[in-house]
Amino acid sequence: MAVVPMKKVLICGLKKDRKGTLELLQRQGVLEISNVLQEDDMFQKMDVTSSKTVFERNAIIAEQAVGILDKYAPEDKGMLDSFAGREILTVEQYEANAGQHDETMKKAYRLQELAKQIGENSAVIPKLEQQMEALAPWKSFDLPLDFKGTKKSVAFIGSIQEEISLEQLREQLGVLAPGAETIDLNIVSSSKEQTCLFIVCAKGDAEAVEDALKKLNFVKPPLSSLVPAKRQQQLEEELSKVKAEIAGAEKAIAEMAPDRDSIKFVMDYYTMRSEKYGVLNGLVQSRRVFLITGYVSVEAAPKLEKLLQDKYEVVIEFSEPEEKDDVPVVLRNNKFAEPVEGVIESYSLPGQGEIDPSMVVACFYYVLFGLMLSDAAYGLIMIAGTAYCLTKFKNMEDGMRKFMKMFMYCGISTAFWGFMFGSFFGDAVNVIATTFFNRPDIRLAPIWFEPVSLPMKMLVFAFLIGIIHLFTGLGIKFYTCVKNGSLMDGIYDAVFWYMLVGGGIVYLLTMSMFTDMLGLSFTLPAAAGTVAAVLAVIGLIGIVLTSGRESRSWFKRILKGLYGAYGVTSYLSDILSYSRLLALGLATSVISTVFNKMGSMVGGNIPGAIVFILVFLIGHSLNLAINALGAYVHTNRLQFVEFFGKFYEGGGRKFEPFAIHTKYYKVKEDI
Repeated sequence: MAVVPMKKVLICGLKKDRKGTLELLQRQGVLEISNVLQEDDMFQKMDVTSSKTVFERNAIIAEQAVGILDKYAPEDKGMLDSFAGREILTVEQYEANAGQHDETMKKAYRLQELAKQIGENSAVIPKLEQQMEALAPWKSFDLPLDFKGTKKSVAFIGSIQEEISLEQLREQLGVLAPGAETIDLNIVSSSKEQTCLFIVCAKGDAEAVEDALKKLNFVKPPLSSLVPAKRQQQLEEELSKVKAEIAGAEKAIAEMAPDRDSIKFVMDYYTMRSEKYGVLNGLVQSRRVFLITGYVSVEAAPKLEKLLQDKYEVVIEFSEPEEKDDVPVVLRNNKFAEPVEGVIESYSLPGQGEIDPSMVVACFYYVLFGLMLSDAAYGLIMIAGTAYCLTKFKNMEDGMRKFMKMFMYCGISTAFWGFMFGSFFGDAVNVIATTFFNRPDIRLAPIWFEPVSLPMKMLVFAFLIGIIHLFTGLGIKFYTCVKNGSLMDGIYDAVFWYMLVGGGIVYLLTMSMFTDMLGLSFTLPAAAGTVAAVLAVIGLIGIVLTSGRESRSWFKRILKGLYGAYGVTSYLSDILSYSRLLALGLATSVISTVFNKMGSMVGGNIPGAIVFILVFLIGHSLNLAINALGAYVHTNRLQFVEFFGKFYEGGGRKFEPFAIHTKYYKVKEDI
């Protein structure tokens, strides 16, 4: 377990090699560029913001083009293809594809045009359908809907939003337009929602009839110079034409599906160029040379120096970081501890002077997770699933690979504790043997004990694990203090707490009431209690006297010391927090047992077997998913709150190298 030492680096190269140097650095992905140098009379920064903006826009256009292909010509992907990672290209392949970027961008623009055409035509369809729907009641009408009458007559064409008969309409118009004598009423069509009317009257009566129709909420139809049937036919032809254009555009998009990979590449290509120009924007350079500053790990420095000097005329200078420098953090661990680096990073990376806790976290993480899930079958499923993904997908991203390995180790721990506690899909072995084979004597016996039968024993074991976990944190605190040359701080902040908390625990174990309550088979002698009490008192006094040692006033020191000593209550709550090992372990086992019982209720016949299989698969899938998530969350909590609270402050900054941050492809200098 280690925080990798870093070196400050200064690279000075000829301006003609700037492009190649930056691309090599980007492909290597081992240098974090800081660009802390300031401009002066000789060295200036170059403004390439406009070019960077163009590259970003092209990357967005290519991404949109990929999205269009995915929508209209989706790829056949398996459920696990998201684990596959990015495809690896050699430098030669990258350069060959990069040479085609202009042609590929034309295809991306073409895809955007086709998608825009589909969108515009799709917006027209509802309008046409709405017009056709509005014309449907007038299909039998043989005059244009914009017909207004003759020289001596006026025509009113429209609808009333209710069902009405001619007699009712004539009666209402007689009341609303009593002076109108020459009115001809015709019902074109009628339904519960509306009645379509054609009304003709003399010009002298037009004003009175129009006012009356307004009071009846008379609505005019969509005007057209064509007969409704002809207009309907015209709209149908337009609709067919629009749909044909959409189908043609969709076909054209589908025909461009073979270009998907090249468009994906060009998206990554412009993303890389955008990032490169982001770095270029901060470089200081003169007419002939450029300067790059940053951080590189000690182990990567020699290889980087050799690669650069073999290809370009550059001068590289390494130096040790100063205490004031904001040095990024890189963790380097073995295969067992490496998977939990993401867990530590999600909390905070080690700060200056702190050790990398990955190995200790890994040991406890796997054990705690396994205790919370504690079912052998679930553990074997996790092992098989993660091992399959790790084996099948060789290019899996590093973060995902670590995550998979972490769950594989958690699965191993889960299987181990499952066999120790006799849980294999809960009590599925006994239920299946009893229900379908009439053999109640067959069961998976626990190697150690069953927590469901002996919950107090499991609780005591959980507390023991918690005490070991917390005391390990204190031990790391002491080690860190000694390593940083502060032995007395280690005694004040760790040893005194060992004496107080450890002495208190030993003293409690000399009390028969306490040991009986926990179901322990032993009670320590009174002499041990006396020694423990003395150590606890010494630890308490030491904490009171030293917790506020940064204060100059003795009064403030004592007050802070008393407050510090009050922290012993937090140790009690921290130890009690480990009861979640019992709670989650029992939850997994009890829920499994319930599903097994539900599945076996129909009996040992064929319908019973079918019901059992269905309930078994659905129930245990849900139980595994829910309790694995619960174990993951609560294991993280025990690490972050209880364990890290004893020694870890964090605050380190993640190492963010100038690298290839693409979505589909990555380029390697040496394959």
